[in-house]
Amino acid sequence: MGEKVYGYHAIEEAIKKAGMGSTLFVERGGGEKLEALVRSAKLTGRIAVKKLSREELQRMLPDADVRGAILDIGGPRRGASRLKETSVSEFCASLEEGQGALVVLLDGITDPHNLGAILRSADQFGADLVVIPERRAVQANETVVKVSSGAAQYVPLAVVPNLTRELKTLKDNGFWIYGADMSGEDSYTADFPARTAIVMGSEGDGISQLVRKNCDYIVSIPMRGHIDSLNVSVAAGILLYEFRRPRNQEMK
Repeated sequence: MGEKVYGYHAIEEAIKKAGMGSTLFVERGGGEKLEALVRSAKLTGRIAVKKLSREELQRMLPDADVRGAILDIGGPRRGASRLKETSVSEFCASLEEGQGALVVLLDGITDPHNLGAILRSADQFGADLVVIPERRAVQANETVVKVSSGAAQYVPLAVVPNLTRELKTLKDNGFWIYGADMSGEDSYTADFPARTAIVMGSEGDGISQLVRKNCDYIVSIPMRGHIDSLNVSVAAGILLYEFRRPRNQEMK
C-alpha cells in the first residue's frame, strides 16, 4: 500500500491529484458526505473504491481518527498528495526580476499539528514557499496533510539539510530575513519588503542562535495576556497576515 490520506478535506484535495493504482476506502453506510467522495473518486477514472466496515477501516490506521474514509495513494503519481517539493535555489530561479515573494522557514518544528496548521495559514495568506530542515524537525506525513485541511496539496515545500545556507541563498536573491522572537520589534511596525522570508522557531527553544545571527531583523507579536508566548502556528498566521496587510503587500 502507498501513502494514506485521511480527513474529508484532505482526501477531497488529494483525489484531484491521485494517480492510477490509488484506492479510496470508505465506511459502508457512511452517509452523503462520504458518498460525495466516492463520486469524485469514480469520476477521475483513476481511483478504485472499496467499502469496508468501520472496524476494517480503523485497522488500516489504528492510531488515527479516520472518520469513515482513507485514500491510499498509489501508481505512477504516488506521493502526489504531499506538498509540492522544490529547492530554494530552484524557487529563486523561477522568480522574475522585481517579483515579490513570501517564504516561511521553520527552524526545528517537531509537532505535526503545528506544521499542518502553519501550512494551512501559508496557503490562505499566499506564502510562496515553506522551508523545513530534514533533521530534528517533523516532515510531511498523514497527520500534517489532514491538519492542513487540503492546503498541503498547494504549498510548495523545500526540505533542506542546512537552514543557514538557504538563508544566504535567499539573501543573494534579494530577500530580507525576519526572525520571530519575543525580544524583537513590534511586528505591526515592521515595513516588510516585497521579498520577505519569515523564520519561525521551535515550540520550546525558538530560533537557534546560528539562524538568528543570519536574520536581518527580529520581530515580535505584542501581547497582553498572562502567558508568555503563542503557539507557533498561531504566531505564524499572525505574521503572515502582517505581511499581507494593505500597507505591505496586497493579497493576490
